[in-house]
Amino acid sequence: MKPQSSIRVLVSRVLSIHQLTPDLEQAINNELTRLGYLPEGDAEVLELLMESLDSGLVRLVPSNCMGQ
Repeated sequence: MKPQSSIRVLVSRVLSIHQLTPDLEQAINNELTRLGYLPEGDAEVLELLMESLDSGLVRLVPSNCMGQ
C-alpha cells in the first residue's frame, strides 16, 4: 500500500475545514519546495483546491496582521 502524499493530506485538511489558513498554505508550499517537483496526482489535488477556492467552497483566511 502506497503512503498518501503530504500534499494530499494537507489539501484534505483544507477541504475538510473549508478554509485555507496561512499555516496550511505555508505547509503546502514547504512540501512542494522540499520535494522540488510536483508528484503525479498531486497536481489534480491542487487543481481541486484552486477550484474550491474559486467557487467559494473553501475560504482563504488572511494572515493576522495584528502584532506584526
